[in-house]
Amino acid sequence: MPSLTLTNARIFYGDRPALSSATALRIEDGVIAEISARIAAKTDRTIDLGGQVLMPGLIDAHFHAYAAEADIAHVETLPLSYLAHHGAALLKGALMRGFTTVRDAAGADWGLWKAIQDGLIQAPRLFYSGRALSQTGGHGDSRAQHLEPCNCRFIANLSEVADGVDQVRASAREALRRGAHQLKIFVSGGVVSPTDPIWMTQYSDAEITAAVEEAASRRTYVMAHAYTNESIIRAVRCGVRSIEHGNLLEAGGAAVMAEHGAFLVPTLITYEALSQTNAGLPPASQAKLREVAQAGGEAVKLARAAGVQIGLGTDLLGAMHPRQLHEFRLRGEVDTPFEVLRSATSVNARLLNQEGRLGVVRVGAAADLIVVEGEPLSDLRPMWDGGIGMVIRAGEIVRGDA
Repeated sequence: MPSLTLTNARIFYGDRPALSSATALRIEDGVIAEISARIAAKTDRTIDLGGQVLMPGLIDAHFHAYAAEADIAHVETLPLSYLAHHGAALLKGALMRGFTTVRDAAGADWGLWKAIQDGLIQAPRLFYSGRALSQTGGHGDSRAQHLEPCNCRFIANLSEVADGVDQVRASAREALRRGAHQLKIFVSGGVVSPTDPIWMTQYSDAEITAAVEEAASRRTYVMAHAYTNESIIRAVRCGVRSIEHGNLLEAGGAAVMAEHGAFLVPTLITYEALSQTNAGLPPASQAKLREVAQAGGEAVKLARAAGVQIGLGTDLLGAMHPRQLHEFRLRGEVDTPFEVLRSATSVNARLLNQEGRLGVVRVGAAADLIVVEGEPLSDLRPMWDGGIGMVIRAGEIVRGDA
Protein backbone atom coordinates (compact mmCIF):
# COMPACT_ATOMS: atom_id res chain seq x y z
CA MET A 1 0.00 0.00 0.00
CA PRO A 2 1.48 3.41 -0.97
CA SER A 3 2.56 5.64 1.90
CA LEU A 4 1.11 9.15 2.20
CA THR A 5 1.94 12.41 3.93
CA LEU A 6 -0.68 15.10 4.55
CA THR A 7 0.71 18.54 5.36
CA ASN A 8 -0.69 21.89 6.50
CA ALA A 9 -3.64 20.28 8.28
CA ARG A 10 -5.58 21.58 11.26
CA ILE A 11 -6.40 18.40 13.12
CA PHE A 12 -9.52 17.57 15.10
CA TYR A 13 -8.30 14.58 17.07
CA GLY A 14 -11.77 13.21 17.84
CA ASP A 15 -11.60 13.63 21.60
CA ARG A 16 -10.42 17.23 22.20
CA PRO A 17 -12.49 20.43 21.81
CA ALA A 18 -9.86 22.29 19.77
CA LEU A 19 -8.01 22.10 16.46
CA SER A 20 -4.26 21.84 16.15
CA SER A 21 -2.19 24.47 14.39
CA ALA A 22 -0.75 23.52 10.99
CA THR A 23 0.40 19.92 11.40
CA ALA A 24 1.58 17.07 9.17
CA LEU A 25 0.59 13.42 9.32
CA ARG A 26 2.24 10.35 7.80
CA ILE A 27 0.38 7.16 6.85
CA GLU A 28 2.10 3.81 6.39
CA ASP A 29 0.35 0.48 5.67
CA GLY A 30 -3.07 1.94 6.42
CA VAL A 31 -2.09 3.21 9.88
CA ILE A 32 -1.18 6.67 11.19
CA ALA A 33 2.59 6.41 11.65
CA GLU A 34 3.57 9.96 12.64
CA ILE A 35 2.02 13.30 13.58
CA SER A 36 4.35 16.29 13.86
CA ALA A 37 4.98 19.83 12.72
CA ARG A 38 7.28 18.55 9.99
CA ILE A 39 7.60 15.03 8.57
CA ALA A 40 11.17 14.09 7.66
CA ALA A 41 10.51 10.58 6.38
CA LYS A 42 9.91 10.24 2.64
CA THR A 43 6.59 8.82 1.46
CA ASP A 44 5.20 7.86 -1.93
CA ARG A 45 3.02 10.94 -2.02
CA THR A 46 2.56 14.27 -0.23
CA ILE A 47 -0.64 16.36 -0.27
CA ASP A 48 -0.88 19.91 1.08
CA LEU A 49 -4.31 20.36 2.69
CA GLY A 50 -4.03 24.14 2.70
CA GLY A 51 -5.21 24.59 6.29
CA GLN A 52 -8.35 22.50 5.97
CA VAL A 53 -9.54 20.42 8.92
CA LEU A 54 -8.40 16.80 9.08
CA MET A 55 -10.46 14.61 11.36
CA PRO A 56 -11.31 10.96 12.02
CA GLY A 57 -13.61 9.21 9.57
CA LEU A 58 -17.21 9.26 10.73
CA ILE A 59 -18.92 6.30 12.41
CA ASP A 60 -22.64 5.60 11.98
CA ALA A 61 -23.64 3.40 14.91
CA HIS A 62 -27.13 2.59 13.60
CA PHE A 63 -27.06 1.62 9.93
CA HIS A 64 -29.23 -0.77 7.88
CA ALA A 65 -27.38 -2.14 4.87
CA TYR A 66 -30.14 -4.61 3.96
CA ALA A 67 -33.10 -2.26 4.54
CA ALA A 68 -33.68 -1.71 0.83
CA GLU A 69 -36.90 0.23 1.43
CA ALA A 70 -39.11 1.55 4.24
CA ASP A 71 -41.61 -1.31 3.83
CA ILE A 72 -39.79 -3.71 6.14
CA ALA A 73 -42.44 -6.41 5.76
CA HIS A 74 -41.67 -6.47 2.03
CA VAL A 75 -37.92 -6.42 2.63
CA GLU A 76 -38.33 -9.53 4.77
CA THR A 77 -39.67 -11.42 1.72
CA LEU A 78 -36.82 -10.54 -0.65
CA PRO A 79 -33.90 -12.87 -1.41
CA LEU A 80 -30.69 -12.09 0.42
CA SER A 81 -28.77 -12.10 -2.85
CA TYR A 82 -30.87 -9.11 -3.95
CA LEU A 83 -30.47 -7.34 -0.61
CA ALA A 84 -26.71 -7.85 -0.75
CA HIS A 85 -26.56 -5.76 -3.94
CA HIS A 86 -28.61 -3.06 -2.23
CA GLY A 87 -26.33 -3.28 0.76
CA ALA A 88 -23.23 -2.81 -1.36
CA ALA A 89 -24.70 0.33 -2.93
CA LEU A 90 -25.85 1.80 0.39
CA LEU A 91 -22.49 1.10 2.01
CA LYS A 92 -20.54 2.72 -0.82
CA GLY A 93 -22.78 5.78 -0.57
CA ALA A 94 -22.06 6.01 3.16
CA LEU A 95 -18.32 5.76 2.54
CA MET A 96 -18.42 8.55 -0.03
CA ARG A 97 -20.22 10.74 2.51
CA GLY A 98 -17.33 10.27 4.97
CA PHE A 99 -18.56 7.34 7.07
CA THR A 100 -15.58 5.02 7.22
CA THR A 101 -17.24 2.69 9.76
CA VAL A 102 -20.84 1.59 10.28
CA ARG A 103 -22.51 -0.63 12.84
CA ASP A 104 -25.36 -2.52 11.21
CA ALA A 105 -28.39 -2.78 13.47
CA ALA A 106 -30.19 -5.75 11.88
CA GLY A 107 -29.64 -8.04 8.92
CA ALA A 108 -26.08 -7.60 7.67
CA ASP A 109 -24.16 -10.86 7.86
CA TRP A 110 -20.82 -12.60 7.50
CA GLY A 111 -21.09 -12.72 3.72
CA LEU A 112 -21.40 -8.95 3.39
CA TRP A 113 -18.57 -8.43 5.90
CA LYS A 114 -16.38 -10.95 4.03
CA ALA A 115 -17.01 -9.20 0.69
CA ILE A 116 -15.75 -5.97 2.27
CA GLN A 117 -12.73 -7.67 3.82
CA ASP A 118 -11.78 -9.23 0.49
CA GLY A 119 -12.15 -5.94 -1.40
CA LEU A 120 -15.05 -7.14 -3.54
CA ILE A 121 -17.04 -4.02 -2.68
CA GLN A 122 -16.01 -0.52 -1.66
CA ALA A 123 -17.48 0.10 1.76
CA PRO A 124 -16.88 1.31 5.30
CA ARG A 125 -15.68 -1.06 7.99
CA LEU A 126 -18.70 -3.11 9.05
CA PHE A 127 -19.71 -4.25 12.54
CA TYR A 128 -22.79 -6.44 12.09
CA SER A 129 -25.40 -7.89 14.43
CA GLY A 130 -26.92 -10.56 12.23
CA ARG A 131 -30.67 -10.87 12.62
CA ALA A 132 -32.17 -8.83 15.46
CA LEU A 133 -34.07 -10.83 18.08
CA SER A 134 -37.76 -10.15 18.77
CA GLN A 135 -40.52 -11.72 20.79
CA THR A 136 -43.72 -12.78 19.05
CA GLY A 137 -45.68 -9.61 18.26
CA GLY A 138 -42.63 -7.46 18.92
CA HIS A 139 -40.94 -4.85 16.78
CA GLY A 140 -39.08 -7.49 14.76
CA ASP A 141 -42.22 -9.52 14.00
CA SER A 142 -43.41 -8.06 10.68
CA ARG A 143 -46.33 -10.47 10.20
CA ALA A 144 -49.70 -8.79 9.71
CA GLN A 145 -52.47 -9.28 12.25
CA HIS A 146 -54.60 -11.43 9.94
CA LEU A 147 -51.94 -14.11 9.50
CA GLU A 148 -52.57 -17.29 11.44
CA PRO A 149 -49.68 -18.66 13.52
CA CYS A 150 -47.86 -21.75 12.32
CA ASN A 151 -45.66 -24.30 14.03
CA CYS A 152 -42.56 -22.82 12.45
CA ARG A 153 -40.63 -19.93 13.97
CA PHE A 154 -40.55 -16.59 12.09
CA ILE A 155 -37.01 -16.15 10.77
CA ALA A 156 -36.59 -13.46 8.12
CA ASN A 157 -33.81 -11.29 6.66
CA LEU A 158 -33.53 -8.52 9.25
CA SER A 159 -34.95 -10.19 12.35
CA GLU A 160 -36.22 -13.40 13.87
CA VAL A 161 -38.66 -14.33 16.59
CA ALA A 162 -37.14 -15.98 19.64
CA ASP A 163 -39.51 -16.57 22.59
CA GLY A 164 -38.39 -17.69 26.02
CA VAL A 165 -34.96 -17.90 27.57
CA ASP A 166 -33.96 -21.08 25.74
CA GLN A 167 -34.84 -19.73 22.28
CA VAL A 168 -33.13 -16.41 23.01
CA ARG A 169 -29.98 -18.23 24.10
CA ALA A 170 -30.02 -20.48 21.04
CA SER A 171 -30.56 -17.56 18.64
CA ALA A 172 -27.90 -15.47 20.35
CA ARG A 173 -25.40 -18.31 20.19
CA GLU A 174 -26.20 -18.88 16.53
CA ALA A 175 -25.71 -15.19 15.70
CA LEU A 176 -22.38 -15.17 17.52
CA ARG A 177 -21.33 -18.42 15.80
CA ARG A 178 -21.95 -16.65 12.51
CA GLY A 179 -19.56 -13.89 13.51
CA ALA A 180 -21.87 -11.17 14.85
CA HIS A 181 -19.85 -8.38 16.42
CA GLN A 182 -22.70 -7.59 18.85
CA LEU A 183 -26.31 -8.68 19.42
CA LYS A 184 -29.46 -6.65 18.76
CA ILE A 185 -32.77 -7.10 20.59
CA PHE A 186 -36.09 -5.23 20.68
CA VAL A 187 -37.43 -4.24 24.11
CA SER A 188 -40.20 -1.77 23.17
CA GLY A 189 -42.64 -1.12 20.36
CA GLY A 190 -41.53 0.55 17.15
CA VAL A 191 -42.79 2.72 14.31
CA VAL A 192 -42.80 0.44 11.26
CA SER A 193 -43.89 -2.81 12.94
CA PRO A 194 -47.58 -3.63 12.42
CA THR A 195 -48.87 -4.99 15.75
CA ASP A 196 -47.06 -3.34 18.67
CA PRO A 197 -47.80 0.08 20.21
CA ILE A 198 -44.77 2.21 21.10
CA TRP A 199 -45.50 1.87 24.83
CA MET A 200 -45.41 -1.92 24.76
CA THR A 201 -42.65 -3.53 26.83
CA GLN A 202 -40.99 -6.46 25.08
CA TYR A 203 -38.94 -9.38 26.39
CA SER A 204 -38.86 -10.37 30.03
CA ASP A 205 -35.94 -9.54 32.28
CA ALA A 206 -34.86 -13.18 32.04
CA GLU A 207 -34.86 -13.10 28.23
CA ILE A 208 -32.91 -9.83 28.10
CA THR A 209 -30.41 -11.19 30.62
CA ALA A 210 -29.96 -14.36 28.58
CA ALA A 211 -28.94 -12.31 25.53
CA VAL A 212 -26.58 -10.20 27.65
CA GLU A 213 -24.96 -13.30 29.16
CA GLU A 214 -24.42 -14.89 25.75
CA ALA A 215 -22.89 -11.69 24.38
CA ALA A 216 -20.61 -11.43 27.42
CA SER A 217 -19.42 -15.00 26.83
CA ARG A 218 -17.97 -13.72 23.55
CA ARG A 219 -16.65 -10.50 25.16
CA THR A 220 -19.19 -8.35 23.38
CA TYR A 221 -22.47 -6.62 24.21
CA VAL A 222 -26.16 -6.14 23.43
CA MET A 223 -27.74 -3.17 21.68
CA ALA A 224 -31.46 -2.69 22.29
CA HIS A 225 -34.15 -0.85 20.37
CA ALA A 226 -35.96 1.03 23.14
CA TYR A 227 -38.23 4.08 23.06
CA THR A 228 -39.88 4.32 26.46
CA ASN A 229 -38.28 5.26 29.74
CA GLU A 230 -39.51 2.01 31.34
CA SER A 231 -38.02 -0.17 28.60
CA ILE A 232 -34.71 1.71 28.76
CA ILE A 233 -34.41 1.27 32.54
CA ARG A 234 -35.26 -2.45 32.34
CA ALA A 235 -32.76 -3.08 29.56
CA VAL A 236 -29.91 -1.18 31.18
CA ARG A 237 -30.44 -2.83 34.57
CA CYS A 238 -30.28 -6.21 32.80
CA GLY A 239 -26.91 -5.30 31.30
CA VAL A 240 -27.72 -3.87 27.87
CA ARG A 241 -24.89 -1.54 26.84
CA SER A 242 -26.35 0.43 23.92
CA ILE A 243 -29.83 1.99 23.82
CA GLU A 244 -31.03 2.73 20.28
CA HIS A 245 -33.33 5.73 19.66
CA GLY A 246 -34.41 6.36 23.27
CA ASN A 247 -36.78 9.17 22.25
CA LEU A 248 -39.05 8.92 25.29
CA LEU A 249 -36.21 8.91 27.82
CA GLU A 250 -36.89 10.77 31.08
CA ALA A 251 -34.50 12.20 33.67
CA GLY A 252 -34.76 9.12 35.88
CA GLY A 253 -33.92 6.81 32.99
CA ALA A 254 -30.99 8.98 31.99
CA ALA A 255 -29.64 8.74 35.54
CA VAL A 256 -29.87 4.93 35.41
CA MET A 257 -28.05 4.90 32.07
CA ALA A 258 -25.26 7.06 33.46
CA GLU A 259 -24.99 4.90 36.58
CA HIS A 260 -24.55 1.74 34.48
CA GLY A 261 -22.25 3.28 31.86
CA ALA A 262 -24.73 2.66 29.04
CA PHE A 263 -24.62 4.48 25.72
CA LEU A 264 -27.47 6.29 23.97
CA VAL A 265 -27.53 6.24 20.16
CA PRO A 266 -30.07 8.83 18.95
CA THR A 267 -31.29 8.56 15.35
CA LEU A 268 -33.05 11.89 14.76
CA ILE A 269 -32.83 12.05 10.97
CA THR A 270 -34.91 8.93 10.36
CA TYR A 271 -38.04 10.57 11.80
CA GLU A 272 -37.64 13.64 9.62
CA ALA A 273 -37.06 11.42 6.59
CA LEU A 274 -40.09 9.26 7.29
CA SER A 275 -42.24 12.36 7.86
CA GLN A 276 -41.13 14.20 4.72
CA THR A 277 -41.06 11.34 2.23
CA ASN A 278 -43.79 9.15 0.89
CA ALA A 279 -42.67 6.10 2.81
CA GLY A 280 -46.02 4.37 2.44
CA LEU A 281 -46.51 3.94 6.18
CA PRO A 282 -49.96 2.69 7.20
CA PRO A 283 -52.06 4.95 9.47
CA ALA A 284 -51.05 3.07 12.63
CA SER A 285 -47.35 3.61 11.89
CA GLN A 286 -47.92 7.26 11.02
CA ALA A 287 -49.54 7.75 14.43
CA LYS A 288 -46.59 6.07 16.16
CA LEU A 289 -44.19 8.24 14.18
CA ARG A 290 -45.91 11.39 15.43
CA GLU A 291 -45.66 10.05 18.98
CA VAL A 292 -41.85 9.85 18.96
CA ALA A 293 -40.64 12.19 16.21
CA GLN A 294 -40.48 15.40 18.25
CA ALA A 295 -39.11 13.84 21.43
CA GLY A 296 -35.66 12.74 20.28
CA GLY A 297 -33.93 16.09 20.79
CA GLU A 298 -35.19 16.42 24.33
CA ALA A 299 -33.88 12.91 25.09
CA VAL A 300 -30.42 14.00 23.95
CA LYS A 301 -30.57 17.01 26.30
CA LEU A 302 -31.60 14.85 29.25
CA ALA A 303 -28.90 12.29 28.53
CA ARG A 304 -26.24 14.98 28.18
CA ALA A 305 -27.27 16.59 31.47
CA ALA A 306 -27.03 13.22 33.24
CA GLY A 307 -23.56 12.45 31.85
CA VAL A 308 -24.65 9.62 29.54
CA GLN A 309 -22.26 8.62 26.77
CA ILE A 310 -24.01 9.64 23.54
CA GLY A 311 -23.14 8.16 20.17
CA LEU A 312 -24.57 8.97 16.74
CA GLY A 313 -26.68 6.89 14.36
CA THR A 314 -29.11 7.44 11.51
CA ASP A 315 -31.43 4.40 11.10
CA LEU A 316 -32.28 5.40 7.51
CA LEU A 317 -34.09 3.06 5.14
CA GLY A 318 -33.61 2.58 1.41
CA ALA A 319 -33.82 5.78 -0.62
CA MET A 320 -33.56 7.88 2.56
CA HIS A 321 -29.83 7.14 2.98
CA PRO A 322 -28.61 10.29 1.15
CA ARG A 323 -29.90 12.24 4.19
CA GLN A 324 -27.30 10.55 6.40
CA LEU A 325 -25.18 13.63 7.08
CA HIS A 326 -28.25 15.64 8.09
CA GLU A 327 -28.09 13.86 11.44
CA PHE A 328 -25.40 16.45 12.20
CA ARG A 329 -27.86 19.26 11.44
CA LEU A 330 -30.51 17.93 13.82
CA ARG A 331 -28.04 16.98 16.55
CA GLY A 332 -26.50 20.45 16.29
CA GLU A 333 -29.84 21.93 17.33
CA VAL A 334 -29.57 20.28 20.76
CA ASP A 335 -25.84 19.72 21.27
CA THR A 336 -22.57 21.61 20.79
CA PRO A 337 -20.55 21.04 17.60
CA PHE A 338 -17.76 19.43 19.61
CA GLU A 339 -20.10 16.96 21.30
CA VAL A 340 -21.73 16.04 17.99
CA LEU A 341 -18.38 15.46 16.29
CA ARG A 342 -17.08 13.54 19.28
CA SER A 343 -20.23 11.38 19.24
CA ALA A 344 -19.61 10.46 15.60
CA THR A 345 -15.95 9.63 16.17
CA SER A 346 -14.32 8.76 19.50
CA VAL A 347 -17.52 8.00 21.45
CA ASN A 348 -18.84 5.67 18.75
CA ALA A 349 -15.43 4.00 18.60
CA ARG A 350 -15.59 3.36 22.35
CA LEU A 351 -19.09 1.94 21.91
CA LEU A 352 -17.79 -0.46 19.24
CA ASN A 353 -14.93 -1.56 21.53
CA GLN A 354 -12.51 0.12 19.13
CA GLU A 355 -11.24 2.89 21.40
CA GLY A 356 -7.84 4.15 20.25
CA ARG A 357 -8.04 2.26 16.97
CA LEU A 358 -10.94 4.06 15.30
CA GLY A 359 -12.52 7.48 15.81
CA VAL A 360 -9.30 9.31 16.69
CA VAL A 361 -6.32 10.87 14.96
CA ARG A 362 -3.50 9.24 16.86
CA VAL A 363 -0.29 7.38 16.07
CA GLY A 364 -1.17 3.71 15.76
CA ALA A 365 -4.82 4.33 14.89
CA ALA A 366 -6.31 3.27 11.59
CA ALA A 367 -5.83 5.89 8.87
CA ASP A 368 -9.57 6.47 8.44
CA LEU A 369 -9.77 10.22 7.86
CA ILE A 370 -11.83 12.96 6.25
CA VAL A 371 -10.95 16.50 5.20
CA VAL A 372 -13.51 19.21 6.01
CA GLU A 373 -13.70 22.83 4.93
CA GLY A 374 -14.60 25.68 7.27
CA GLU A 375 -14.73 25.62 11.05
CA PRO A 376 -16.76 22.54 12.07
CA LEU A 377 -16.03 23.01 15.78
CA SER A 378 -17.97 26.28 15.71
CA ASP A 379 -20.36 25.66 12.79
CA LEU A 380 -21.41 22.14 11.75
CA ARG A 381 -22.89 23.22 8.41
CA PRO A 382 -19.93 21.93 6.33
CA MET A 383 -20.75 18.41 7.54
CA TRP A 384 -23.98 18.24 5.56
CA ASP A 385 -23.60 21.14 3.14
CA GLY A 386 -20.84 19.92 0.83
CA GLY A 387 -17.88 20.68 3.08
CA ILE A 388 -16.51 17.13 3.25
CA GLY A 389 -13.91 16.71 0.55
CA MET A 390 -11.31 13.98 0.80
CA VAL A 391 -12.20 10.61 2.35
CA ILE A 392 -9.46 8.17 3.34
CA ARG A 393 -10.15 4.61 4.46
CA ALA A 394 -7.29 2.48 5.77
CA GLY A 395 -4.81 4.84 4.13
CA GLU A 396 -6.44 4.74 0.70
CA ILE A 397 -7.97 7.90 -0.75
CA VAL A 398 -11.45 6.81 -1.86
CA ARG A 399 -12.86 10.26 -2.61
CA GLY A 400 -11.40 13.65 -3.46
CA ASP A 401 -8.08 12.48 -4.81
CA ALA A 402 -6.36 15.52 -6.32
